Amino acid sequence: MYGRKASQLLKEFVSGEPGQLTGFNNDLFAQVIEECDGNILHLQALLRKMQEEGSNNQTNKNADHFGALVHHLSLVRNKRCLMAYVYNRAEVIQNLGWTIKHADLPAAVKEKLSISENEYFGKHSSNLQSYMLDLNLDLAIDMVPPKDPYIKVRVLEEIGEVLLSDQIANLAMHSILFLKRVDAESFISQGKMEELTS
Repeated sequence: MYGRKASQLLKEFVSGEPGQLTGFNNDLFAQVIEECDGNILHLQALLRKMQEEGSNNQTNKNADHFGALVHHLSLVRNKRCLMAYVYNRAEVIQNLGWTIKHADLPAAVKEKLSISENEYFGKHSSNLQSYMLDLNLDLAIDMVPPKDPYIKVRVLEEIGEVLLSDQIANLAMHSILFLKRVDAESFISQGKMEELTS
């Protein structure tokens, strides 16, 4: 039946956790495109046949007319499903651009993306970084307004002495510190620190 593969593609995306990507399903995506190509060929053949017979679509609604309608609606539905799949994945990739400061994605995420999605992330991330450099402002910090400017953090990796905005701090492994949120955000996003909530 027409449209089942496209529907399956969307169900696969929706079944994952919100904000998380599953691997890009190249096989199913290609099968849906192949089905669209078949619909176009059938639709063109039926329209040609109807034109040769000189049938009027308004008065003479025969099997060819309804066949053309089925292929047209199937084509439109498949296109909408493919666009929804690509758009929702692109939204998640854009959000990654805000949370991952550097253009290198972790290997676990990179293997889930298609080649074009990898290029899209790279371009989006570099545009975002250049825009923030032009403004001389990091827009990715404090996506949610903080309750307190200082946070309690645990250092997960040996970082050493670092010049922070108001002090020099020795960020030794397993040390627990109170730092300004602005200073800690970059280390947290790199996985070198974790915020302690209690």
